[in-house]
Amino acid sequence: MTIPPTTLFPSELLIDNQYFNNEGIQFRPLQLTDYDKGFSELLQQLTEAKFDRAKFVERFLQMKKENDTYFIVVAEDVNKKRIIATGSVVIEKKFIRGCALCGHIEDIVVDQTYRGKNLGLKIIDQLKHIGSQLGCYKLILDCEDKNQKFYEKCGFERKQVMMALYLPRAKL
Repeated sequence: MTIPPTTLFPSELLIDNQYFNNEGIQFRPLQLTDYDKGFSELLQQLTEAKFDRAKFVERFLQMKKENDTYFIVVAEDVNKKRIIATGSVVIEKKFIRGCALCGHIEDIVVDQTYRGKNLGLKIIDQLKHIGSQLGCYKLILDCEDKNQKFYEKCGFERKQVMMALYLPRAKL
């Protein structure tokens, strides 16, 4: 599998777009040009995510260097040239379970004007497929209580408790 220079990971890891049958919507890996297609604005519908093009390019290239770790899927409205949904799976290399892999699903968001079209479910399907293709023994995610039913619909089950400790940002 070769990775085009502007794509985060090989598209061969994804389920073929025909499977989803969405006219005008393409599911694909994050690309270097997606900053100009509203990627930051979409993430801002989820949480604080303001960054300029230079920061986007810098982070994209950092992630691309670790080509077996970061897998960000986007859905693009190809007619409007806008990113309308995204999600990521980050692959953790473990020592347990025979040095197995665990996938962490993160940053699932669908543009508010496209909600109700099962795009979130389709992003999750893509991430589950990537995790399976890479040999992960499990996929995990953290979510708010209000989103639990959605993730159960995607095949996840409530397990244990998530804890968080937010640290002050270091000044570099």
